[in-house]
Amino acid sequence: MAHKALTLDEKLIQYLQKFGHRESAALAALREETSQLPEAVMQITPEQGQFMGFLAKLIGAKKLLEIGVFTGYSALAVMEDLPATSRMVALDISEAYTAVARRHWKAAGLKERIELRLGPALQSLETLLCEKGALKSFDFIFIDADKAHYPAYYEAALSLTRPGGIILIDNLIWSGKVADPSITDPDTEALRAMLHTLRADPRIDFSLIAVADGIGLARPGPRLDHA
Repeated sequence: MAHKALTLDEKLIQYLQKFGHRESAALAALREETSQLPEAVMQITPEQGQFMGFLAKLIGAKKLLEIGVFTGYSALAVMEDLPATSRMVALDISEAYTAVARRHWKAAGLKERIELRLGPALQSLETLLCEKGALKSFDFIFIDADKAHYPAYYEAALSLTRPGGIILIDNLIWSGKVADPSITDPDTEALRAMLHTLRADPRIDFSLIAVADGIGLARPGPRLDHA
Protein backbone atom coordinates (compact mmCIF):
# COMPACT_ATOMS: atom_id res chain seq x y z
CA MET A 1 0.00 0.00 0.00
CA ALA A 2 1.36 3.42 -0.90
CA HIS A 3 2.08 5.87 1.88
CA LYS A 4 -0.35 8.74 2.06
CA ALA A 5 0.64 12.28 2.99
CA LEU A 6 -1.33 15.49 3.20
CA THR A 7 -0.83 17.81 0.23
CA LEU A 8 -0.60 21.39 1.45
CA ASP A 9 -1.99 23.63 -1.28
CA GLU A 10 -2.29 27.37 -0.70
CA LYS A 11 -5.91 27.13 0.45
CA LEU A 12 -5.10 24.54 3.11
CA ILE A 13 -1.98 26.43 4.23
CA GLN A 14 -4.09 29.53 4.80
CA TYR A 15 -6.63 27.47 6.75
CA LEU A 16 -3.93 25.98 8.97
CA GLN A 17 -2.38 29.38 9.54
CA LYS A 18 -5.76 30.73 10.62
CA PHE A 19 -6.90 27.90 12.88
CA GLY A 20 -3.84 25.77 13.64
CA HIS A 21 -2.10 27.83 16.28
CA ARG A 22 -2.49 30.48 18.95
CA GLU A 23 -0.05 33.38 18.77
CA SER A 24 0.36 35.85 21.62
CA ALA A 25 0.47 39.59 21.02
CA ALA A 26 4.16 39.55 21.94
CA LEU A 27 4.95 36.91 19.33
CA ALA A 28 2.85 38.62 16.67
CA ALA A 29 4.66 41.91 17.26
CA LEU A 30 8.05 40.25 16.95
CA ARG A 31 7.02 38.38 13.81
CA GLU A 32 5.73 41.58 12.23
CA GLU A 33 8.97 43.45 12.93
CA THR A 34 11.08 40.58 11.63
CA SER A 35 9.02 40.39 8.44
CA GLN A 36 10.46 43.76 7.43
CA LEU A 37 14.02 42.42 7.39
CA PRO A 38 15.65 41.13 4.18
CA GLU A 39 16.44 37.85 5.98
CA ALA A 40 12.91 37.38 7.35
CA VAL A 41 12.75 33.88 5.83
CA MET A 42 15.13 32.75 8.57
CA GLN A 43 12.39 33.10 11.21
CA ILE A 44 10.50 29.97 12.19
CA THR A 45 6.78 29.80 11.47
CA PRO A 46 4.14 30.44 14.15
CA GLU A 47 2.95 26.82 14.03
CA GLN A 48 6.50 25.62 14.60
CA GLY A 49 6.88 27.97 17.55
CA GLN A 50 3.65 26.66 19.06
CA PHE A 51 4.74 23.06 18.55
CA MET A 52 8.09 23.71 20.22
CA GLY A 53 6.44 25.46 23.14
CA PHE A 54 4.02 22.56 23.48
CA LEU A 55 6.91 20.07 23.65
CA ALA A 56 8.78 22.15 26.20
CA LYS A 57 5.72 22.27 28.45
CA LEU A 58 5.01 18.58 27.88
CA ILE A 59 8.40 17.53 29.28
CA GLY A 60 8.39 20.18 32.01
CA ALA A 61 11.52 21.86 30.66
CA LYS A 62 13.37 23.95 33.22
CA LYS A 63 16.78 24.32 31.57
CA LEU A 64 16.86 25.08 27.86
CA LEU A 65 19.46 25.85 25.20
CA GLU A 66 19.03 27.47 21.81
CA ILE A 67 21.76 27.37 19.16
CA GLY A 68 20.87 30.10 16.69
CA VAL A 69 18.61 32.94 17.84
CA PHE A 70 18.05 35.35 14.92
CA THR A 71 15.47 37.87 16.21
CA GLY A 72 14.32 35.69 19.08
CA TYR A 73 10.93 34.34 17.97
CA SER A 74 11.65 30.70 18.78
CA ALA A 75 13.04 31.53 22.22
CA LEU A 76 10.01 33.68 23.00
CA ALA A 77 7.59 31.04 21.72
CA VAL A 78 9.14 28.38 23.95
CA MET A 79 9.73 30.45 27.07
CA GLU A 80 6.67 32.66 27.35
CA ASP A 81 4.39 29.98 28.84
CA LEU A 82 6.97 28.07 30.89
CA PRO A 83 7.13 28.55 34.67
CA ALA A 84 9.16 31.47 36.02
CA THR A 85 11.78 29.01 37.26
CA SER A 86 12.68 27.95 33.68
CA ARG A 87 15.85 29.39 32.17
CA MET A 88 17.32 29.44 28.67
CA VAL A 89 20.86 29.93 27.35
CA ALA A 90 20.70 31.37 23.83
CA LEU A 91 23.70 31.36 21.46
CA ASP A 92 24.14 33.58 18.42
CA ILE A 93 26.80 35.58 16.59
CA SER A 94 24.78 38.62 15.48
CA GLU A 95 24.58 41.68 17.70
CA ALA A 96 22.14 43.37 15.32
CA TYR A 97 19.56 40.58 15.11
CA THR A 98 19.74 39.72 18.79
CA ALA A 99 19.21 43.37 19.70
CA VAL A 100 15.70 42.91 18.29
CA ALA A 101 15.36 39.74 20.34
CA ARG A 102 16.50 41.43 23.56
CA ARG A 103 13.98 44.22 23.14
CA HIS A 104 11.06 41.87 22.62
CA TRP A 105 12.16 39.48 25.38
CA LYS A 106 12.28 42.43 27.77
CA ALA A 107 8.81 43.58 26.72
CA ALA A 108 7.52 40.05 27.37
CA GLY A 109 9.08 39.95 30.85
CA LEU A 110 11.73 37.39 29.88
CA LYS A 111 14.87 39.54 30.14
CA GLU A 112 16.10 37.79 33.30
CA ARG A 113 15.20 34.29 32.11
CA ILE A 114 17.06 34.18 28.78
CA GLU A 115 20.85 34.45 28.92
CA LEU A 116 22.19 35.55 25.54
CA ARG A 117 25.78 34.59 24.72
CA LEU A 118 27.25 36.25 21.63
CA GLY A 119 30.05 34.69 19.60
CA PRO A 120 30.69 31.72 17.32
CA ALA A 121 28.42 28.94 18.55
CA LEU A 122 31.16 26.30 18.56
CA GLN A 123 33.22 28.42 20.93
CA SER A 124 30.21 29.14 23.14
CA LEU A 125 29.39 25.44 23.25
CA GLU A 126 32.97 24.56 24.15
CA THR A 127 32.76 27.00 27.06
CA LEU A 128 29.41 25.59 28.10
CA LEU A 129 30.74 22.02 28.01
CA CYS A 130 33.46 23.05 30.47
CA GLU A 131 31.09 24.73 32.91
CA LYS A 132 30.32 22.98 36.15
CA GLY A 133 26.92 21.34 36.12
CA ALA A 134 26.30 21.81 32.40
CA LEU A 135 26.86 18.24 31.21
CA LYS A 136 23.68 16.16 30.85
CA SER A 137 21.63 18.91 32.48
CA PHE A 138 19.53 20.51 29.73
CA ASP A 139 15.96 19.40 29.20
CA PHE A 140 15.42 20.99 25.79
CA ILE A 141 17.86 22.02 23.04
CA PHE A 142 16.97 23.64 19.71
CA ILE A 143 19.51 23.70 16.86
CA ASP A 144 18.84 26.25 14.11
CA ALA A 145 22.12 27.81 12.98
CA ASP A 146 24.64 27.43 10.14
CA LYS A 147 24.08 24.05 8.54
CA ALA A 148 27.74 23.09 8.01
CA HIS A 149 28.26 22.86 11.77
CA TYR A 150 25.11 20.87 12.53
CA PRO A 151 27.09 17.67 13.26
CA ALA A 152 29.26 19.46 15.82
CA TYR A 153 26.25 21.18 17.37
CA TYR A 154 24.47 17.85 17.58
CA GLU A 155 27.38 16.12 19.32
CA ALA A 156 27.61 18.96 21.83
CA ALA A 157 23.86 18.76 22.39
CA LEU A 158 24.13 15.05 23.15
CA SER A 159 26.67 15.82 25.86
CA LEU A 160 24.49 18.56 27.31
CA THR A 161 21.03 16.94 27.21
CA ARG A 162 19.83 14.89 30.14
CA PRO A 163 18.53 11.36 29.47
CA GLY A 164 14.91 11.77 28.48
CA GLY A 165 15.44 15.36 27.37
CA ILE A 166 14.83 16.40 23.79
CA ILE A 167 16.91 17.87 20.98
CA LEU A 168 15.19 19.59 18.05
CA ILE A 169 17.09 20.02 14.77
CA ASP A 170 15.56 22.46 12.31
CA ASN A 171 15.41 22.59 8.48
CA LEU A 172 15.89 18.88 7.80
CA ILE A 173 13.49 18.95 4.84
CA TRP A 174 15.08 22.16 3.51
CA SER A 175 12.20 23.13 1.22
CA GLY A 176 12.39 19.68 -0.35
CA LYS A 177 15.96 20.12 -1.59
CA VAL A 178 17.26 17.16 0.44
CA ALA A 179 15.07 14.83 -1.65
CA ASP A 180 16.46 16.09 -4.96
CA PRO A 181 19.78 14.34 -5.77
CA SER A 182 20.62 16.97 -8.39
CA ILE A 183 21.01 19.58 -5.63
CA THR A 184 24.46 19.27 -4.11
CA ASP A 185 25.26 22.63 -2.52
CA PRO A 186 27.13 22.44 0.83
CA ASP A 187 24.13 23.28 3.04
CA THR A 188 21.89 20.67 1.39
CA GLU A 189 24.60 18.02 1.60
CA ALA A 190 25.21 18.86 5.25
CA LEU A 191 21.53 18.45 6.06
CA ARG A 192 21.37 15.13 4.21
CA ALA A 193 24.35 13.91 6.21
CA MET A 194 22.77 15.12 9.44
CA LEU A 195 19.56 13.24 8.72
CA HIS A 196 21.46 10.04 7.91
CA THR A 197 23.36 10.38 11.19
CA LEU A 198 20.19 10.89 13.21
CA ARG A 199 18.41 7.96 11.60
CA ALA A 200 21.29 5.58 12.32
CA ASP A 201 22.40 6.86 15.74
CA PRO A 202 21.84 4.15 18.41
CA ARG A 203 22.20 6.72 21.19
CA ILE A 204 18.83 8.32 20.52
CA ASP A 205 15.17 7.78 19.76
CA PHE A 206 14.44 9.73 16.59
CA SER A 207 11.57 11.09 14.51
CA LEU A 208 11.43 13.44 11.54
CA ILE A 209 8.22 15.43 11.26
CA ALA A 210 6.98 17.59 8.40
CA VAL A 211 6.27 20.70 10.44
CA ALA A 212 7.44 23.91 8.79
CA ASP A 213 10.79 23.09 7.09
CA GLY A 214 11.16 19.70 8.77
CA ILE A 215 12.10 19.14 12.41
CA GLY A 216 14.19 16.26 13.66
CA LEU A 217 13.39 15.13 17.20
CA ALA A 218 16.11 13.30 19.09
CA ARG A 219 15.68 11.87 22.58
CA PRO A 220 18.98 10.70 24.15
CA GLY A 221 18.90 7.35 25.86
CA PRO A 222 19.20 3.65 25.01
CA ARG A 223 16.93 2.33 22.30
CA LEU A 224 16.24 -0.97 20.58
CA ASP A 225 17.58 -1.34 17.06
CA HIS A 226 14.75 -2.43 14.79
CA ALA A 227 16.75 -2.06 11.57
